[in-house]
Amino acid sequence: MGASIYKNKKLIWVFLLPAFLFMLVYLYYPFVQNILNSFQHIKYLGTAGGEWNTPWYSNYVKLLGDAKMKTALKNTAVTIAATILGQVGIALLLALLVSNIKAGAGFFRTVYFFPIVISATALGLLFNLVFLYDKGMVNQFLQFAGYLDRESNQLIDWKAKYAMFTMLTPVIWQYVGFYFVILLTGLSGIPADLYEAATIDGGSKWQQVRFITLPLLVNSIGTCVILAVTGALKVFDLPWTMFVNGMSGTWLTGTYMYSKVYSDVDYASAIAVVIVILGVLLSAAANAVFKQKDDYQV
Repeated sequence: MGASIYKNKKLIWVFLLPAFLFMLVYLYYPFVQNILNSFQHIKYLGTAGGEWNTPWYSNYVKLLGDAKMKTALKNTAVTIAATILGQVGIALLLALLVSNIKAGAGFFRTVYFFPIVISATALGLLFNLVFLYDKGMVNQFLQFAGYLDRESNQLIDWKAKYAMFTMLTPVIWQYVGFYFVILLTGLSGIPADLYEAATIDGGSKWQQVRFITLPLLVNSIGTCVILAVTGALKVFDLPWTMFVNGMSGTWLTGTYMYSKVYSDVDYASAIAVVIVILGVLLSAAANAVFKQKDDYQV
């Protein structure tokens, strides 16, 4: 009786249909409508598109000459590189270190994952205080260490001089724990027998990481890279909290799109389409680099 339930494939549709309808209404329909909006004339948010642009692709031509869009693409490219090297790279290092300790592993899992549960808006406000020009924590520490002259109250305007560094620091810090958990889960699936055999054969720790851990972790690393790339393309809340309206040339594709939503809807829709296209292309490139392999195929 119980086994026959699993043989009846018709019941699958009963469970799949609600989820499909939900995605159709709240994901696919808005996505298609957004593409149509990018070819229509829609000035303000909430107004309907009554006519097509002349020519219909004018928004995309405008994008090619938009200096702020070029800045956003350049900064987004820097953000992608920073997230891959910073978030995924640091997460991989931490996962390797934690996987090799026996006492306190649970503590480190909690500590490294904790930043992800903090609201990005709250985190942005927090780091605004950290990099504050006057009485900010970083400037106070540099004065205490003697790098800045305390007597003359020498200060560094971090948000003006090092805008991208100031913005990327909390972005990287927040999501390291997310990728750390993914990679640590992947490491837990590697059989301990492989490391024992390598140790018997005289393999060093570095050789075990190079020839056992990394090849068997390629699927998890590839997943993290794809998530980091797509996340960098659409990151918005934290950069917008720290640098409203692209202060100091910190426009990103996500923040620049949002800045146009209320006054130039069709242009914002065109930017959104470009973000999607870039996401698909970069994800495909990451998939090509990190080709998915069967478990334990090296």
